[in-house]
Amino acid sequence: MSVAAGRQARARWRRVDGVLLLDKPSGLTSNAALQASRRLYQAEKAGHTGTLDPLASGLLPICFGEATKFAGELLGADKSYCATVQLGIVTDTGDAEGHVLATHPVDVEPEALASCLAGFLGESQQIPPMHSALKRDGRPLYEYARAGIELAREPRRVVIHEIALVDDETDLARRRFAFTVRCSKGTYVRTLATDLGERLGCGAHLAALRRTAIGGLDLAYAHTLAQLDQTDAVGREALLLPMDSLLSELPEVRLPAESAIRLCHGQAVPVAAAAATRVRVYGSQAEFLGVCAITPYGLLRPVRLLSPGSGA
Repeated sequence: MSVAAGRQARARWRRVDGVLLLDKPSGLTSNAALQASRRLYQAEKAGHTGTLDPLASGLLPICFGEATKFAGELLGADKSYCATVQLGIVTDTGDAEGHVLATHPVDVEPEALASCLAGFLGESQQIPPMHSALKRDGRPLYEYARAGIELAREPRRVVIHEIALVDDETDLARRRFAFTVRCSKGTYVRTLATDLGERLGCGAHLAALRRTAIGGLDLAYAHTLAQLDQTDAVGREALLLPMDSLLSELPEVRLPAESAIRLCHGQAVPVAAAAATRVRVYGSQAEFLGVCAITPYGLLRPVRLLSPGSGA
């Protein structure tokens, strides 16, 4: 590439700050969806808030510019899904993309299915699947799985807050059913599907998965790549949410002008608020400043602040 061509390529990228709620299609990796969104917005910097498997569709928040600083805040948030399960077929990956390992007859009544789902409510220990991105010695587990290597995995604490059968998407004649679930971070819905199959005695795998919410962000307000592509630049810009939309579940603190200035210079400032791990902080004009922690001594300590001159 010539110097002139390089300059022209760099010139088309621009600063964009904000959050896009993307409805990722099935069959696309999260990184491919991120790069497609970035190109549409010509954004210099972009990241997402947590990978969705290619099989899965649904909510994938895309962070542009300064919003990338706060993407990690959603990693620990509860997530909601709608899952479709195929009974009677066990695959090596626990989902529809794997090879069939076994088939079994299915004789399950709706009442038994609903009761089995309810048995997953609350806290439990879940063993992560081998076909996952968790790393061992610097390599993701799925690389070992593809090489035919099975490794021991420590069970992890997960919490199922809500789980329910979706009646109008359940067809036991076709050995399929759907359920909605709200769960803690680190919960593998594929593992839920296979565990359900084991408890029902017929085996099962995850046929489809759609993420419907992350923390306070909801799929109802998301946009598809096709919709974005058909919208002009001004319209696309209007679809971006402010950066603090990623932090709606954090407590809010507002500062007077003098304290806000000191904070933005990296100084801890006194605050009359209860101690908290993290809070979102605003200045005297309700401008978003960033994320801070309150110390036991009543001081507001910067954790991650916006760069000077960036808008919220």
